Amino acid sequence: MAVKNSKYTYRVTWSEEDGEYVGLCAEFPSLSWLARTPEAALKGIRRLVSKVVADMTKNKESIPDPIATKRYSGKFMVRVPPDVHRQLAIEAAEAGVSLNRLASAKLSH
Repeated sequence: MAVKNSKYTYRVTWSEEDGEYVGLCAEFPSLSWLARTPEAALKGIRRLVSKVVADMTKNKESIPDPIATKRYSGKFMVRVPPDVHRQLAIEAAEAGVSLNRLASAKLSH
């Protein structure tokens, strides 16, 4: 498996519907791998991603960059209804902090 493939964001969770563990990859949301153990689910999804990346490379398709290697500015815009904006502004003023600081604190919980 290429080093780049090992930097992808993998997760294993239980699927009650399937009665097995499911391996997932955030950068390839359409892929999954079912297995009886969490270890086998992780191994399976990693192998599948490796095969998909090899196929995409062969076909000269654009391959997603691993989330872990991307740089983030720390800024993003969130749209909320005006009444929510007003309530948050009041809450921030009462707490003596900026609206940005209040929103950041709420998002980090």
